[in-house]
Amino acid sequence: MKKFWNWKNQTQEEVVERVLEIDGTIADESWFDDDITPKMFKDELYSGTGPITIWLNSPGGDCIAASQIYSMLVDYQGDVTVKIDGLAASAASVIAMAGTKVLMSPTSLMMIHNPATTAFGDHKDMAKAIEMLDEVKESIINAYETKTKLSRTQLSHMMDSETWMNAKKALELGFIDGIIEDSKKQVSDAFLFSTRDFERNLVNKIQKKVEPQTINEGRSINQLKNELKAIKKYI
Repeated sequence: MKKFWNWKNQTQEEVVERVLEIDGTIADESWFDDDITPKMFKDELYSGTGPITIWLNSPGGDCIAASQIYSMLVDYQGDVTVKIDGLAASAASVIAMAGTKVLMSPTSLMMIHNPATTAFGDHKDMAKAIEMLDEVKESIINAYETKTKLSRTQLSHMMDSETWMNAKKALELGFIDGIIEDSKKQVSDAFLFSTRDFERNLVNKIQKKVEPQTINEGRSINQLKNELKAIKKYI
């Protein structure tokens, strides 16, 4: 069984924050009727305590697996921060909804759509498959509705249309709580002036410096301002 999750610091002592990576297809093999894989994930999840940060990058996969992971994370007693650094599509978007706080990288994407399945048999079998898909869709909408507070009708239409969202759109619609920022890049207050404010501050600074000299030199403040305007384009 190929694991699609990995704990980065599970064995360290006195871990301040546990880190879980969910990367790739969620369950290459279905979790349906599988007693081993869900138990393995649950045992690892509950083997420690404290806040968890989940780095999520997945195109989706098995909706049953996603549902179970969602439920386990919601039931977990510590805070769960989900950080989407690549893609949270399909079933992976359901897992993201379990976060106490959900963040996206500025370059990441989220996608929601209708569930799909394969079926064979006569018209009764096809009708049963459609009924099952309708119920699966409603269960997925439950997770989206809880997080976003959008109406079920709007969410249903978004799923029908296979909706892709960048970080700003996902934040606007309530699917996430914020966008991951680079704390190393901070703009100095010195660069927050508008052009007009900058010119006004520059004139005031020059005025304060030259005022004591204007009496001796016989130059007025207005003359200095005119000279400043003449050379302003070179500043």
